[in-house]
Amino acid sequence: MDLQGNDSLNGTLDFTAYGGLSQVGKFFMVCAISIAMVCLGCAMEVAKIKAHIKNPKGVGIALVALYGVMPLTAFSLAKAFQLSEMAAVVVLICSCCPGGLLSNILSLAFSGDMNLSIVMTTCSTLLALGMMPLLLLVYCQSFEGLQEAVPYRDIVLSLLTILTPCGIGILLNHYRPQYSRNIRKAGLILSNTCFLVVVVLSVLENGEQTLSVLAPPMLAIALLMPMIGYTFGYLLSFHYRLTESQCRTVAMEAGCRNGQLCMVLVKNAFPREAVGPLFLFPVVYMLSQLSEALVLVLLFRTHRCWQQRNNKKGTYQVADPEIRQVGDQERAVK
Repeated sequence: MDLQGNDSLNGTLDFTAYGGLSQVGKFFMVCAISIAMVCLGCAMEVAKIKAHIKNPKGVGIALVALYGVMPLTAFSLAKAFQLSEMAAVVVLICSCCPGGLLSNILSLAFSGDMNLSIVMTTCSTLLALGMMPLLLLVYCQSFEGLQEAVPYRDIVLSLLTILTPCGIGILLNHYRPQYSRNIRKAGLILSNTCFLVVVVLSVLENGEQTLSVLAPPMLAIALLMPMIGYTFGYLLSFHYRLTESQCRTVAMEAGCRNGQLCMVLVKNAFPREAVGPLFLFPVVYMLSQLSEALVLVLLFRTHRCWQQRNNKKGTYQVADPEIRQVGDQERAVK
């Protein structure tokens, strides 16, 4: 099969008319992912990684959800919605991407286990180098001609290039930990700014053709995948009796994907005539996973506030008779 732009989301769109990112857009894309990976590395600590490796239960469950449940989910949805080969491989690449900084931020919002979150992100990022090509090789066999068309070598080289800034961040955090916090704060702002510039330039360049990424099948997959990841991640953790905070942490790691990494991989690995505006699918996925996670965070915090209020009321109700009894005794003494 030759991916030269004649395939579509469902066989009706033509990508031959689509252009690629401008040189300015490519520059900002590289800056965004490089800065983001340095920030991710600055959040990783060798000592914590060693501690969780000695007790890998939580990390193991997260990796099963990341590289077991999610790629299978993406494959099933691609088959169910009858996506074209190019659209299917983009969805598969997105499902095989590791968690990013967003999963760590959401774990914090969920009052999760931050050490576990960071270690899971570390392990999934490092394992992506081998797991992503392997999973694509396995699942692409079910799509006619796609196995030969996927540029595995380019994907591996892109992963190696992208993981290098992450290694730099780890070294910075290990040898200059006093600078890590400031680097993460400034880096997140710069990375998100560059990412927004890439999205805006892409929309301006492709115009109305960008809306093809919002076709009903792609939009449905972008909405379903994160929630399936959150649900299965939590259920697996609960089944294996992790603590509540660890269950929430694994759920966030299972549902969140490093969208910036996915964008770079898709854009660099495939010819622009073949991928068209589909490389913007990770943006749709990122917005979906963020909005769904924020709803879950809101429900969680509302439930916690309601629970704390009830606990306080129960405490006051138990204490009231005792207080009255003490008061009566004091009055009797007087």
